[in-house]
Amino acid sequence: MERSFRLSIVVPMFNEAEVLEAFFSRVAPIAAGQTGDYEIICVDDGSRDATLAMLSEYHAKNPNIKVVSFSRNFGKEAALTAGLDSASGDAIIPIDADLQDPPELIPELVAKWREGYDMVLAVRESRDSDSALKRMTASLFYKMAGRLSNTPIPPNAGDFRLMDRRVVEALRLLPERNRFAKGLFGWLGFSQAIVKYTRPERAAGETKWKYWRLWNYALDGIFSFSTLPLRVWTYLGMLVSAGALAYMVWIILRTLIVGVDVPGYASLLVVILLFSGLNMIGLGMLGEYLGRVFIEVKQRPLYLVDKRLGFADE
Repeated sequence: MERSFRLSIVVPMFNEAEVLEAFFSRVAPIAAGQTGDYEIICVDDGSRDATLAMLSEYHAKNPNIKVVSFSRNFGKEAALTAGLDSASGDAIIPIDADLQDPPELIPELVAKWREGYDMVLAVRESRDSDSALKRMTASLFYKMAGRLSNTPIPPNAGDFRLMDRRVVEALRLLPERNRFAKGLFGWLGFSQAIVKYTRPERAAGETKWKYWRLWNYALDGIFSFSTLPLRVWTYLGMLVSAGALAYMVWIILRTLIVGVDVPGYASLLVVILLFSGLNMIGLGMLGEYLGRVFIEVKQRPLYLVDKRLGFADE
């Protein structure tokens, strides 16, 4: 006989009013089919549409639907963290509201968890639903992350996964403000299994992850889990210095043997512009790390909660 357990489903939301009806009509029956003791924790990340009002209505109809509402928009990583902080389940599943993470996969995740795995990853078999540019950039990111960082980040695995209670408790020990969930999940370790799936199109609305946000998110992933970019500039500086020294020796010997000629303005300008650009890139790299240190040392809370519905302390 399978033991009973508590299931927590964590859903970060931002302007998701269009998809809520379809989401709850699919997720709630699946969760109830796994256990009678479940909760769907919806974190409203400062939505500007009717998301919060609709969540309040759904909570009134189904007390298993709980709501955490932020005082403003803090971003998906903060919303995900707030949901995990509020979850009380033995098994916790983060999932997106747009239904691109198919809820029908939840029974498979639970089955793998029952086999004894601490974390069960939902991994996309293909990215055919993405544009060619997005597929290319995603592939490039995972390759770079794999080479730059010692933290394993499985390709094509997002936040959609099942985590055992002790995994979430371990995650709560990581207090950083610059959060990259995929990297944090990978850093934790624990025993892992994989369930593959094909990602469908959004059920409604438009993605909030435009290319500029994805670019900044990728930078967070690289700078949060690797110091190799800094080391690269050390090696580059050594290489440039060695080249400059060799060139200086060549100039001295050439002057002694051939004599002095008029230096070229164009070549001098090219060298100045090249090394000025390298200096600016190096300073920018340092600035990325320094900016993250600046944010961390202020110790501001990751998010502020305006209201909570369905919790004992509301």
